[in-house]
Amino acid sequence: MHIHILGICGTFMGGLAVLAKQAGHKVTGCDANVYPPMSTQLQAQGIELIEGFDPAQVSLQPDLYVIGNVVSRGNPLMEEILNRGLAYVSGPQWIGEHILRNKWVLSVAGTHGKTTTSSMLAWILEDAGYDPGFLIGGVPMNFGISARLSGKGEESPFFVIEADEYDTAFFDKRSKFVHYRTKTAVLNNLEYDHADIFPDLGAIETQFHHLVRTVPGVGRLIVNAREESLRRVVDRGCWSEQEWFGVAQGQGWSLTEHDDGRFDVLFNNELQGTVNWALTGEHNRMNALASIAAARHVGVVPAVAIEALSKFENVKRRMEVRGAVRDITVYDDFAHHPTAIATTVAGLRKKIGSSRILAVLEPRSNTMKLGTMKEALPGSLVDADLVFGYGARAGKDALGWNLGEALAPLGQKAGAYDDIGALVQAIVKAARPGDHVLVMSNGGFGGVHQKILDALAQ
Repeated sequence: MHIHILGICGTFMGGLAVLAKQAGHKVTGCDANVYPPMSTQLQAQGIELIEGFDPAQVSLQPDLYVIGNVVSRGNPLMEEILNRGLAYVSGPQWIGEHILRNKWVLSVAGTHGKTTTSSMLAWILEDAGYDPGFLIGGVPMNFGISARLSGKGEESPFFVIEADEYDTAFFDKRSKFVHYRTKTAVLNNLEYDHADIFPDLGAIETQFHHLVRTVPGVGRLIVNAREESLRRVVDRGCWSEQEWFGVAQGQGWSLTEHDDGRFDVLFNNELQGTVNWALTGEHNRMNALASIAAARHVGVVPAVAIEALSKFENVKRRMEVRGAVRDITVYDDFAHHPTAIATTVAGLRKKIGSSRILAVLEPRSNTMKLGTMKEALPGSLVDADLVFGYGARAGKDALGWNLGEALAPLGQKAGAYDDIGALVQAIVKAARPGDHVLVMSNGGFGGVHQKILDALAQ
């Protein structure tokens, strides 16, 4: 089959393209901006990329057009496809029908931690010899790739997928994860997000319950016991087995933290083993519990999963050290929701003790640009010693609100900038040996990490 993918350079659609190519399909695609690293990754797979959405692309005569959710009505190529009555389908539906059919699908859903937990779970299965396929919205360092059918020649029956609640396509407003034919569902957490498509938390809970409805009776839900929102989701109706993690005591998965960062894993109050790793933060310990529980559903005993996590190398852009100059360390992290920002800063604080944290933040997600979470920003940054906010005033990434005013409750320790150069100069002027510069954004942030390192070196 020849598929032509509209919006191919997004993380999900780029992963879909790789899987389709590995499955033996002919793959071409287009996007508004075709640039590295996704463009080079796809071209290395032999996938032809076209810049823009010219209607003339219908001359490629693919068997099917696969539509990403960045495509909307008015897109010239999409309009031509509709006018000609050509065959098209959403990316999630194509994945469900052509890649995930007849697989044991392990889906990881949640407002936070989907990428990290999916990566942990895929690595546990890999280390245990299950050779899983996966599609993850980031690059797990243990694998160096974000998607594959399997690691060996023979295709594995197990597939781990990061299950996003964002909408499927302009013609299908259900969440992506309803298409995935899930057998093991991790419900990691649930807060309000995606203010551009969901009016309130209740609307997202409804979508999560749609996922619950698709899990078969022989399937299993792995649910965060600390989230009242997820309890409400399950209470709407559940037809599958349930295991709860993060419990205080009794039935389910719990943990006991050691002073040195290790933690014991308990199931139904029985010790399963001790995770010994370099990751920080309560959120990562919870992610680990979820991945251990999910792996147990497919037959990986907890002791084996715990040993695998001792070799887990995290995900790119998750507290990733980008470099150090003059004893000043620069990190890159994907945190973009106030809860994720708070847990990331808290995790670094616990790791470095009293050393200074210089938090550098770009509010770039659709929710953040709308200003829905701006009141929560100061509280999420209280553990940082200095805060440098960046908000463009013009263009597609412009904020619709005043970042300086939002950070004002932090007083003199916070400042807002609308120029990358001025931002870098302010950071370098403030930084001193022993500091930790924590850069947080879900975008490229204008390459600010390297600019900070270069300026520090000068």
